[in-house]
Amino acid sequence: MEIWMLIFIVLIFSAIFHEYAHGYAAYSLGDPTAKNMGRLTLNPIPHIDPFFTILLPLIMIVLPTNFIIGGAKPVPVNPFNLQGKYAQLKVALAGPGSNIFLAFLFGMLIRFVPAISASEPLFFAFASVVFINLLLAVFNLLPIPPLDGSYIIFTLFPSISEKMRVFFADYGFFILIAVLILFANVFFYILFLIISVLFYPITGIPLAEFFALL
Repeated sequence: MEIWMLIFIVLIFSAIFHEYAHGYAAYSLGDPTAKNMGRLTLNPIPHIDPFFTILLPLIMIVLPTNFIIGGAKPVPVNPFNLQGKYAQLKVALAGPGSNIFLAFLFGMLIRFVPAISASEPLFFAFASVVFINLLLAVFNLLPIPPLDGSYIIFTLFPSISEKMRVFFADYGFFILIAVLILFANVFFYILFLIISVLFYPITGIPLAEFFALL
């Protein structure tokens, strides 16, 4: 249980950093919405969503599952305030980019600080940060609303009809849940395969070595 609580804490704070990055990128590109609503902060309280931040991850911990899902309250962004070409694309990429940054930072510490790799508790804590942030980055790049990948696709392919955009905006969450339920085995196999490809170059340690500590 202690291990899963550590993963829960890492997940929540990584998700909060992800949302802060969206808000900061939007603010730097001319949209003060997140700042005006008190969301441009690393203080976790304004980012907490009762269901996705607390209840859902705790349910996943209590249930006999091998993974945890959850997230922070999405930061509000007004695209009409954004300035510059591909501004919405930059805001969308800021979230996954922040997670890749954290994964790289903690991965480099594992690689180049011998005391971390020599201590099992420290190694597990730092490797958890790498794994969770890679998970958040890859998962959020899926092109299904409300995930960041959908905004990236809509920006790169402006020819997508407004009717299709509205449809995916309205039903994207339900499509995502259906994919997670109906194709869970295939979905998580591909997801973890991508993460394993990234995990080793960042940390210098195979992902299986991290999983062995779970």
